[in-house]
Amino acid sequence: MISIFRSWWAQPTLLASLAFVLLSHVTTALANDAAATRAKRVLLLGQGPDGHPPATHEYLPGLRMLAKCLGRLPNLQTVVVSADGAWTDGPELLDGADAAVVFLAEGARWVSQDQRRLAAFRKLADRGGGLAVIHWGMGTKDAKPIDNFVQLFGACHGGPDRKYQVVKLVPQIPNPGHAVMTGVTFPTEMPFQEEYYYKLKMPPDVKQHVPLVTATIDGEAHTVGWAWERPDGGRSFGFSGCHFHKNWDLEAYRRLVTQGIVWSVRLPIPNGRLNVDVTPEDLSLEKKAKE
Repeated sequence: MISIFRSWWAQPTLLASLAFVLLSHVTTALANDAAATRAKRVLLLGQGPDGHPPATHEYLPGLRMLAKCLGRLPNLQTVVVSADGAWTDGPELLDGADAAVVFLAEGARWVSQDQRRLAAFRKLADRGGGLAVIHWGMGTKDAKPIDNFVQLFGACHGGPDRKYQVVKLVPQIPNPGHAVMTGVTFPTEMPFQEEYYYKLKMPPDVKQHVPLVTATIDGEAHTVGWAWERPDGGRSFGFSGCHFHKNWDLEAYRRLVTQGIVWSVRLPIPNGRLNVDVTPEDLSLEKKAKE
């Protein structure tokens, strides 16, 4: 046994190889541990008023409220970003993000408006990043950007044939067991007014594309909220409501959108549900107007 041991020990190349393999395993383990504990960085992309009546399409106030809800997670870092103008630093910001939330005017057109911006969104998706979209953020009047957007976010309210309607109803939850819908309950005794986009353009292959919220419009149930496990390994979430800022008063709204964003970055919903409590001041547009 001693002679065999000495013969093996005398081979420096073999020893170096074994040391290299051991070091590689340790390095990989440490990197995985660091990645697991590193805070996820989420960009909340909004804009200023877009010409809609006051108290509708209130992008940045809505995102600031979401940032408060998301900020309760210790392993999640949120950054509210104004994407008005050329947004030249946008691609660099997206390169450093784990997820992006789009809540702004004609977002589907906006994503494709700049080739560097579109490429940055695609890079984020390719590395498994989360993508979430709210209301007009999934919109485009022109049909050309539809395909690019659908491939990333899973649905688009686009083209001259796009459908939208202001209705007063209680949305339905077709898949209550999905993680995003944990604790989400719409008040059945209180139909509320909302402008929903419906008959959305969706991927031709809808595997792993789960309807989360439906609205019955003109006698037909339409998907207005969804979760999608993309073919690239990432996750996308969307909700076509949130036209009226006052609907953020509903806990179900705050919970749905907040937990959809958390799900998109593959974080668990803590203790079964996330704390989405806010104050009247958090939702006040008068306060935001003075800032």
